[in-house]
Amino acid sequence: MRIEHAGNCPVVDADATIATTAVLSGEVKVESGACILHGAVITAESGAISIGAETIVMENAVIRGTARHPVAIGNNVLVGPRAYLSGCTVEDEAFLATGVSIFNGAVIGHGAQVRINGVVHIKTRLAPDAVVPIGWVAVGNPAKILPPDRHDEIWAIQKELDFPGEVFGLKRPAGAKGLGPIMPALTRRYARALASHRDDRVIEDF
Repeated sequence: MRIEHAGNCPVVDADATIATTAVLSGEVKVESGACILHGAVITAESGAISIGAETIVMENAVIRGTARHPVAIGNNVLVGPRAYLSGCTVEDEAFLATGVSIFNGAVIGHGAQVRINGVVHIKTRLAPDAVVPIGWVAVGNPAKILPPDRHDEIWAIQKELDFPGEVFGLKRPAGAKGLGPIMPALTRRYARALASHRDDRVIEDF
């Protein structure tokens, strides 16, 4: 399904393949030979998304562009099933396996691999040809790649990357590890932004 959002319509090359149940919303550009499979959602909320030539986005993946962080995915990239990509750059020939999560401001270098359920945090830069093992976490610039049980080390780097400020424009209270104190403001602000979808218009089914 192709959807006009905020006055912008997806543009799909004639040689790309889009499954009938995929959703492309807003300022999305899909290049020649790309393949978007069933259930994938590619939504340019307020920032553009580009999908390179011969790139594959598999079933139920979600790709989200934002005003501060548009999405650029290069050529010959594979985005696995159930992957979640928000506001990131993925360079050519990267491999993003099933269930990976890549967050705002992250850069995945040429030929890098993020394996099953791997996480790349906000503003993290993964070097070309780097590998994030199954379930591991990449955090920082340059990325430090750590197993998930080393939470204190991950948090020490992640805290300075300022997730609530970077993504939602809200300041985390001093000493707080969780988002609880700012959740009312966060959800109000985010709901207002997402309400722009009320004016969406379906252009056509693929």
